[in-house]
Amino acid sequence: MKRLGILLSGRGSNFEAIAESVAAGLVEASIACVISNQPEARGLGLARERHIPAFAIPSKGVDRESYDRTLIARLRDSQVDLICLAGYLRVLSAGFVREFSNRILNIHPSLLPAFPGLDAQRQALEYGVKITGCTVHFVDEYLDAGPLILQAAVPVHDTDTEESLSARILKEEHRIYSQAIRLVLSGNYRIEGRRVIPA
Repeated sequence: MKRLGILLSGRGSNFEAIAESVAAGLVEASIACVISNQPEARGLGLARERHIPAFAIPSKGVDRESYDRTLIARLRDSQVDLICLAGYLRVLSAGFVREFSNRILNIHPSLLPAFPGLDAQRQALEYGVKITGCTVHFVDEYLDAGPLILQAAVPVHDTDTEESLSARILKEEHRIYSQAIRLVLSGNYRIEGRRVIPA
């Protein structure tokens, strides 16, 4: 059975959604470990409640290359097949990405390539778009730029706040992340440029 490694920095809602899909048999994998760069992250507590190995590796004051070497060692020790970023608020080094090439997934709260980086929901509201959404993509060496696996559209209402829009996008994130993990674990896809095409 394939082994997932989850990286998170905060509340861990996408981790919870993935864990529920694993528990229900919708994703045929086990969660080998949950790692956070924030020792107080709620997601670590959620992992421990589920008896999933959970590790805090504090990043404050540590340079990116050194930190990522420590992270790589922990993931190797856990024999992880696929890494899922679930609200992980650090940019991964090029060395980390090369170590796990085409084995790192991320979920982003916009329809990439629109609104990369932080505060995507606020960017969407400020820009005035009528539709935004979320994207699961492979992670490459550039910010929010890897091949796109799945996307889901979410309408933007005239009355939306950043909080209300974020909540609706999050529901779609929880839905499509597990679908994308299932596709990648199956191996039944090919990558052409920035497109991930199911076989």
